[in-house]
Amino acid sequence: MSDSREYAVGTHPDLPPPLSTSGAIGWIRGNLLSSPTNIILTVLSIYFLYKVVPPSLNWLFFDATFNGDSRQDCREASNGAGACWAFVKHRFHLFVYGFYPVEQRWRVDISFILLPLALWPVLFDKVPYRKHLLKFSIAFPFIAGWLLIGGFGLTPVSTDYFGGFMLTLVIGVTGIVFSLPIGVALALGRQSNMPVLRVICVTFIEFIRGVPLITLLFVASTMLNYFLPPGTQFNLLLRVLIMVTLFSAAYIAEVVRGGLQAIPKGQYEAADSMGLKYWQSMQKIILPQALKISIPGIVNTFIGLYKDTTLVIIIGLLDPLGIGRASLADTKWTGLTTEIYVFVAIFFFLSCFSMARYSLYLENKLHTGHKR
Repeated sequence: MSDSREYAVGTHPDLPPPLSTSGAIGWIRGNLLSSPTNIILTVLSIYFLYKVVPPSLNWLFFDATFNGDSRQDCREASNGAGACWAFVKHRFHLFVYGFYPVEQRWRVDISFILLPLALWPVLFDKVPYRKHLLKFSIAFPFIAGWLLIGGFGLTPVSTDYFGGFMLTLVIGVTGIVFSLPIGVALALGRQSNMPVLRVICVTFIEFIRGVPLITLLFVASTMLNYFLPPGTQFNLLLRVLIMVTLFSAAYIAEVVRGGLQAIPKGQYEAADSMGLKYWQSMQKIILPQALKISIPGIVNTFIGLYKDTTLVIIIGLLDPLGIGRASLADTKWTGLTTEIYVFVAIFFFLSCFSMARYSLYLENKLHTGHKR
């Protein structure tokens, strides 16, 4: 309905946009029906979802069996039409804790509870008592190590008992936390004016990036013993953590180097004109800008590292996939590989999706790039 009233120049109120260009209708027209090609793709996508989503939901939930003591129980309950989640329910503690002693699993639970508390002040700045909590965040790796491995009043537990999601989190979180500062140091060393330092950093980065992670894991698990004195015992999990951290650090270094090269030369000149020394200019001017630019690449590297933790199954460590495959050796559950892969895929999707969403949050908060 048009407004027939007369207004003085400059006093006419703003009118809402047409319904066809705003809200849900406007989004549909602009994104799904904006051209003949988009219309065809939208129709094909709807047909695809119609064919895929209902059967998937039926298999996952509506026809699935959640209680039973064997695969045969699942078949009898659903006539073989749905997933047998009774298997996951029956082995859930094994998926979570691996072979960690049952009477000591409270230590793993405490570590799981303390992990979000340690990450909270690191990931978010508007946290009450953040300065004090950051001290706890720095101490958390040592606290978690003490809880999980034992000693100093706690019963020692061998890392050979680590497995399942606990092992994935230990390797993934350790690699992510320690690879970032090492990667930043390598990126700065690669751009250093000191030839020896630059050659060392370049050689390390190019060698690590040129070798598959699985090869490094084999080196850590077998060949490393040949270079150690006879009788030396070097924990396998510790070797894996070192290799995974160094592997991720090499990729982080290249991502950060790209961010450093994107900084205009004028920023370096401005820092020099202010009389700032090298480390002062890096800390206060250059690195904050470079890291903001590098956020997508850094998070992408972290996600890749987190998913690559499944490779430890090759050297005998039982991550969730290894636990699932070992569980299928029981004849009562033979043939349920699909349930295992779907269950593990859901866990990794939720973890990686959370990291991706936090990356978007951080980009928007810091106004990364040149967004309009």
